[in-house]
This record gives sequence, structure tokens and C-alpha cells, in this order.
Amino acid sequence: MIKYKLFCKDCSVNFDSWFSSSSEFEKVKRLKLLNCIKCGSKSISKSLMAPNIMKTKNKSNLIDSSKKLKIKNKLREYQKFIKNNFQYVGDNFTYEARSIHYGKKEKKNIYGNASLKDIKELKEEGIDADVVPWVKNFDN
Repeated sequence: MIKYKLFCKDCSVNFDSWFSSSSEFEKVKRLKLLNCIKCGSKSISKSLMAPNIMKTKNKSNLIDSSKKLKIKNKLREYQKFIKNNFQYVGDNFTYEARSIHYGKKEKKNIYGNASLKDIKELKEEGIDADVVPWVKNFDN
């Protein structure tokens, strides 16, 4: 994981965001899935940032086990909340989201599977959809 300091060229707000890699940041930016947390603008750039230099010799354990456990527990909380308050629609997420948005189906909270391309298209149509990290096996 890599944390970038981001800057909105439209409203001049600075904010941080995490990405799995630098190439993932470029991909998300290229697909125009990255927007300002304040004004929603897509004019986002990386700010200058200082590197995080590790002082230990063992760089294989970047996050200590207590931090990993906290992250896993927080993911469990989010997933439990979503499962208890949203209806799972599986691979039909895009269809269901459009049906709800355009009034063909009753309004309800849903979650399911969609590609980044599908999420981008939904957002372009004004449909509120986001990607949430989903971990199936917590033992990894």
C-alpha cells in the first residue's frame, strides 16, 4: 500500500488517499475515478511528499501484527454492517443500481460485484456507487 498526498486544482484542498501501488493510482486517475473530497472535481494531482524511511533491518514486516489485527477487525465491522443493512445482488449490481436509480425498482441499499469500468459508467450516469475493500478470508 502507498499513501499519496493529493491536491485539487479547482478548490485547492489537500487530502490523503491510499493505493495498492503507484500504477494503481495512475490507473484510477486515468479512468477518472479519482475525485476531490470537497468539491468532487476530477482535477487531482499528487503533491510533493516525504518518503517513509524504515529504521529497522527487517523490512518484510511493514505493518506490525497489532496494526494488522486492527485493520482486519475494522474490515470485519464494515463487512458485517454492509451484510446486515444492504441486500446482496451478486453480479447483477450494475443492473440493479440502474433499475433503482431510474425508478424501475424499489429504492433499497444494495451491494455486489462490478468492474471498475461499470462503476465509472454508473458514476457518469449520476448513480452513487463506490468500491469497498472486501476480504473473504481473514487468515491471510
